[in-house]
Amino acid sequence: MNKPFSYRPKVGRKQETVLSWLGHDARGAGVLATAHRHLQLQQALAALLPPGLGEVCAVIKLDQHRLELAVPGSAYAAKLRQMAPSLAQALSVRGWLLDEIAVRVQAGMPRPGSRAARPVKSAQPLDTQALEAFDELGKTMRPGPLADAIARLLTHHGHRRS
Repeated sequence: MNKPFSYRPKVGRKQETVLSWLGHDARGAGVLATAHRHLQLQQALAALLPPGLGEVCAVIKLDQHRLELAVPGSAYAAKLRQMAPSLAQALSVRGWLLDEIAVRVQAGMPRPGSRAARPVKSAQPLDTQALEAFDELGKTMRPGPLADAIARLLTHHGHRRS
């Protein structure tokens, strides 16, 4: 008889992290190495670029001697294209051999200082049975903050006390 597979680690078994798991697979090790290289390049770019531009510039791809960067708007792209030759030279001094820097505008990227989109509320309205239960509870409560909150909830949902 087969036992169901348990997702809980056995006591005493060494838990593996995602990074160590990626390192054991040949393809995963390549992905991990690419991610490390991109993060290092991102940090080097952030140190070289002006603060406003460094915050929004993202490394998309590093292929042989060509670097692709993404920015959220055309103004950022124009400034980055102006800086590309000196940026490539400064990165070369730091050990990154680059012949070309390409810039893409990615309109969906967050701009500096922008807030993240608020999540959509997934609240369900209270049904009649729930409102009646709150009404009964409110009748048994002593006056105070909790009773006031129940009264506001009932008023908000348009329930008339019986």
